[in-house]
Amino acid sequence: MILAAGLGRRMRPLTDHTPKPLLALGGKPLLQYHLEALAAAGVMDVVINLSYLGDQIRDFVGDGARFGLRVHYSPEPEPLETGGAILQALPLLGNDPFLMINGDVWTDYPLSRLAHHSLPEDRDGRLLLVPNPDFHPRGDFALGLDGLLREAPESLPNTLTFAGISLLRPRLIADYPLKRPIFPLLEALRPAIAQRRLEGEHYAGRWSDIGTPERLDQLHSELTRGQ
Repeated sequence: MILAAGLGRRMRPLTDHTPKPLLALGGKPLLQYHLEALAAAGVMDVVINLSYLGDQIRDFVGDGARFGLRVHYSPEPEPLETGGAILQALPLLGNDPFLMINGDVWTDYPLSRLAHHSLPEDRDGRLLLVPNPDFHPRGDFALGLDGLLREAPESLPNTLTFAGISLLRPRLIADYPLKRPIFPLLEALRPAIAQRRLEGEHYAGRWSDIGTPERLDQLHSELTRGQ
């Protein structure tokens, strides 16, 4: 599932007429990187949630055939946040673990590593973690020696940032007792961490959160120079 329903407020004016996943980066839309990486990882079916300027995304992706994928859509009258988006899309996601990717991140991480990971039955998910960027120095979680996620206490220096890429079991959301139409995924992650049901993977390669026009320009320049 690719999360692509955000309003992109921090990216304005670039997102006044273009949804953030379709902003150009190194010669093609950001969303295209995800679609190509998923196809290369052997993924066949992809769900994309839509809200703000969603028709543009649907027009660009179509049925996914030109990317070697079958694409299904989960339209939202208003953005449902990450947890609500997954909750609404559960009928399209099935019962097996699925990849989830934020539509506004870019990475060279090989998605096949997560796509083919054998998630233990007692785990609800595996989150990709990256070194803390300058704009998020505190990080999100800690990663134990046992590979399990920990909440990041204030005094812990060795924290990592959630990359917005994960392998999740649908039950993480389906069985969350406080689920509702609009809520963030983080709410459901916290009790799963406390119950030792979430594992993590530290990736030190290239990753960027395309959260501001300045970050978009910087990454675009890097990718252009590398061509």
